[in-house]
Parts: sequence; C-alpha cells; structure tokens
Amino acid sequence: MMDIFWEIHDGLPQQGPGDDASTGRAFALVPPLPECAAILDVGCGPGRQTVALAVLTGGTVTAVDTHQPFLDELKRRGRAAGVGDRIRTVNRSMSELDFPANTFDLIWSEGAVYLMGFREGLTSWRRFLKPGKCLAVSEITWLTDNPPAEVRDFWAEGYPPMKTVEQNFLVINECGYSLLGHFILPESSWWDGYYRPIEDRLRGLRAKYATDPAALEMINGEQQEIDLFRAYPDSYGYVFYVMRRRT
Repeated sequence: MMDIFWEIHDGLPQQGPGDDASTGRAFALVPPLPECAAILDVGCGPGRQTVALAVLTGGTVTAVDTHQPFLDELKRRGRAAGVGDRIRTVNRSMSELDFPANTFDLIWSEGAVYLMGFREGLTSWRRFLKPGKCLAVSEITWLTDNPPAEVRDFWAEGYPPMKTVEQNFLVINECGYSLLGHFILPESSWWDGYYRPIEDRLRGLRAKYATDPAALEMINGEQQEIDLFRAYPDSYGYVFYVMRRRT
C-alpha cells in the first residue's frame, strides 16, 4: 500500500497546503534574525518553503525529513535557486532529533507537526530553539465549533487531536511560548500546488489500478479528502502560528 501512496505523492510541487506568499507572510511576523541565522525546517518534504526560507533570510537551513527522494528533490531545487550551499538535509524522524540544545535562531514546520501532534511537536522542538527565538508552524485547525457530521467523522479518524484556533492558543502558552501572530492559509494554497496536482494524478491511477481493490481504496480515500475540503472549506483549514520561546 505504501507503494501506491508514494505513486500518488512523489514528484508533487509540495506535500501539503502552502505557498510562497504564506511562507513570506509568516516570516514577516518573525523579529529580525542574525545575519547568518541557523534555521531548522522540520518535515520539509520536497522543500518549497525550505528554499523560500534560504532566500528570505540569507541563513543556513537544516531540512529534516524521512523520505530520501524528497531530500534529493530539495537539493535540486536549492541548486536551481542558487541557495544550495546554504541548505543541509538530514534524513531523520522529527520525533528523534538530537541537535544540541539552544542551536537554532528559527524553527519552521509547514503542514507536518500533525505527525507528532501539535502539543508534542511544540514541546519536543522547544529545547533546540535559542531562548527568545521563534517557532513557526502551520497546523490543520477547526475553524468552527460545530463542523458538519461528515467532516467531524472524517477527521475524528484522520487526526483526532485537531483543535480550534483558541484551543491551540492555550497549547502555545502552556508549552512555553508567546504568540506573535497567526492567520488562516487561503483556499488557493490547498489547490494550486497540492490538491489539483493530486487529482490529476488520481485520474490516471484509477484507470491503472481498476482491478486492484486495495489500490482503489487508497485512491478513493485521497479523493474523499479532496472532496471534503471542496465542500466544507469554512469548517477547517491550515492556520499558521508564529510564536516566540519564552526564556
């Protein structure tokens, strides 16, 4: 089944909702960084935002992911953008990071902290961040207290810990951070580089695996997620949270 998953996801522009404009908007909430800032991008995927961070900051970005083809694609993108010498890739689980304490001037994670859980990621990564420095993450978030039953049931299985914006504010404070700002990613950030390319791919894969029930189940599951967002974009979305580590 994982072969089908990667056949769906490998080679996409990105592995979750996001865009360079949203990356730039979140970065604008971060106080000025040192000239040679040390930055950590956790769950970088193929690295659209990694390259953007290298361009925006002039710093050195350490990009972490467990899928080597993503890291290889990131290296190619970095070279093409002229920032390859300032991007370092590390193949490692985000739950097994072993950097020295107080290493980074900025920690970034777009569409990936859910793999650990919002609270778990904020707690685990805090020690790698220098006191007073910033963590920026985008997290799938309820935008209503009363989502339709179809949406609630889907995400109760897909991501049970999903919280509202206000609940995440409390988590941020409890984990030792001060919130600097937040915003909801636009719907276009779901479609342009993520859902539309997946839908295009699903059409071909549905024909290729027409006689394979297990493959079709995964393909249809991906389509269900896309159709759900198409129908209920006001019920949930990705929210960027930018926060500062309290000393």
